[in-house]
Amino acid sequence: MATKSSERKNFFKRIGGKDKEEPTEMNFFDHIEELRWHLIRSVGVWLIAVVLIFVYVDWVYDNIILAPTFPKFFTYGALCNFGHWLHLGDSFCMPAIVINFQVTEVNGTFTSAINIAMIGGVIVAFPYIFWELWRFIKPALSSKEKKYGQNSIFFVSLCFFTGAAFGYYLLAPFTFNFLAGFTLGKSTMIQYRPSINDYVDSLTNLILGCGIAFELPVLAFVLAKIGIITGAMLKKYFKFAFVIILVVAAVITPSPDWTSQFIVAIPLVLLYWVSILLASSVDRKKAKEEKEWD
Repeated sequence: MATKSSERKNFFKRIGGKDKEEPTEMNFFDHIEELRWHLIRSVGVWLIAVVLIFVYVDWVYDNIILAPTFPKFFTYGALCNFGHWLHLGDSFCMPAIVINFQVTEVNGTFTSAINIAMIGGVIVAFPYIFWELWRFIKPALSSKEKKYGQNSIFFVSLCFFTGAAFGYYLLAPFTFNFLAGFTLGKSTMIQYRPSINDYVDSLTNLILGCGIAFELPVLAFVLAKIGIITGAMLKKYFKFAFVIILVVAAVITPSPDWTSQFIVAIPLVLLYWVSILLASSVDRKKAKEEKEWD
C-alpha cells in the first residue's frame, strides 16, 4: 500500500515535466507554466480550424449541417434497405423531413455561422488537443505505461469520431424526423418553423454528446490503470450505471421520443460492458505482475 501511495505522489510530482528518460520533479508554478503552453498551442490549432471552417461555412452548412434534413441523406436509404433485407417491408423507412427554418434575431445567421465554426473547430482539432494533453501527462508515466499509451491518441480519437458519426448519421435523423412529425392537438394554426440557431445547437449537441459518451471505455481503462476502479466493481454497480445511462441518453437526445433514447442507450450499455472487459484485463495483468514480484 505504501508503495502504491508513493507511486501516485510521484506521478503528480512528475506530471507536466520535460519528456526525458528520467522525469524531473517540478514545483507548482512550473506545472502552471508548462500547462499554459499546452493550452496556448491547443487553442491556436482550434482557432485555425475555426477560421478555416468559417471561410467555407456556406459549403459546410449546405452539405453537412442541413444534410440530415434531406430525403436523400445516406441514413434514410440505408435503413430502408436494411428493413427490406430483413423482410420487414417499410418498417425501417422514415418519411422525408420537411423543415422550414426561420431567423428570429437580427444576428441569427451570423451567430449560427460562428457556432458552426466553433463546434466544428473542436471536432476537427480534437486529436491535436488530446495529443497536447498526452504530452503534458507523459513525463509522469513509467516507460511501461508510455509503451501502453503510445497508441492512445489513435484509440481516443477513434472512439470520439465513432460517437460523433453515430450522433450525426443515426441519432440526428431519428430525432429530427420525430420532432418534425410531432403534432400538438388538432389545430392547424401551429406551424413547425424552428429557428436555425435551435437546429444547429441541437445537431452539435448530439454530435459532441455522443462523441464524449463513446469515450467511456478509454476512461474506464485509465481509471483501472490508476487503480480507482476494477472490473468487478463495474459489474457490481451495473444496475446503477444502467439508470445513469438512461439519464445520459435522455440528456443527449433533445426529443422525448423513446426510440431516440433507446438508440443511444443500447450502444452506451455495450460500451459499458466493453469497459468492464478492459478493466478486467487490467486487473488480470496487475495480478500477474504481483505474482511475478512475489
